[in-house]
Formats: sequence, structure tokens, C-alpha cells
Amino acid sequence: MGKSKVYNKLVRDRIPEIIHRSGKSFNTRKLAYEEYIKELKNKAFEELNEYTQSNNSQEAAEELADLFEVMHSLAEIHGYTFDQIEEIRQRKAEVRGGFRERIYLIDVEE
Repeated sequence: MGKSKVYNKLVRDRIPEIIHRSGKSFNTRKLAYEEYIKELKNKAFEELNEYTQSNNSQEAAEELADLFEVMHSLAEIHGYTFDQIEEIRQRKAEVRGGFRERIYLIDVEE
């Protein structure tokens, strides 16, 4: 019997199929709803960290795509479509702006 690498993390839906096709054995389980929410949040941090560690624009784009996929699932579990989330983002951008101007707030006198 070979060595096992332990992951204990949420993976994309087709990963078990991909592992199976490679001839490897694996174990999975379906998460309960509350576990799923927790693991999606963990996955968001994982993907964001991978983005911050990217070394070039291509790697950054790949990691942002992964983060985007997690964000779609998070929107869904909260009862929103990604189009609805985009509408909220646009409204906030109209009122508060975006981040394109690269403004760095140093302090505010009280």
C-alpha cells in the first residue's frame, strides 16, 4: 500500500473524477450545510493567499479565477446570484467609488 497525502479541504466537484482517472484511490465525504459554508470561507482565504503569492500576471489570473469560483458559490449559499452581487458592487462603486485611483488614506483628524 502507498503513502497517503492528507488534504482535508473542499475541492472542486470534478476532482474525484480526475483522481480516479489517474488510477489513484481516495476518500471523500459530502459536507453538511454548515460545514460547507465554513469550508467555502476557508477556501476563499486559501485562494486569496495563493493570489498574493502569484509571481506573474498569468498565475494571478488563474488564482483570481479560482477565487471568483468560490465567490460564486458563496453568493449562492447566501441566496444571491452573482449578477445580484455584481449589482450590489456597482451600487457601492457609484456611491463610494472603486479602487482605481490608488488612494491610500494615511489619517483623519477627529
